[in-house]
Amino acid sequence: MEVFKTFIFDAAHMLPEVPPEHKCRRLHGHTYRVLIYLAGGVDEKMGWVEDFADLKAAFKPLYQQLDHNYLNEVDGLENPTCENIARWIWERVKPSLPALSRIVIHEGESNGVVYLGD
Repeated sequence: MEVFKTFIFDAAHMLPEVPPEHKCRRLHGHTYRVLIYLAGGVDEKMGWVEDFADLKAAFKPLYQQLDHNYLNEVDGLENPTCENIARWIWERVKPSLPALSRIVIHEGESNGVVYLGD
């Protein structure tokens, strides 16, 4: 079974590796929706795969680094594509969430990425 928790943050960024004329080379912002999924069996006593509070606690320090900030200035996100943000989040929450199975990021309403780890 998979369970997930959704987090929403707003941030600005620009993509330094795209050609100078590309619109994403200019500073702009997005509302990001991050879904963190955990997979596993349902604990017979507790009745859940994981306490949602554990997901919230694992993401809280990342949320503080991301929300209403300039992502290019966050260590490890110098090229803050959706794909790189997903990998960055995975690397930081995986140690405290061993059942992590996927991260889904929505960048605005129409773009997104699903990351299943390496």
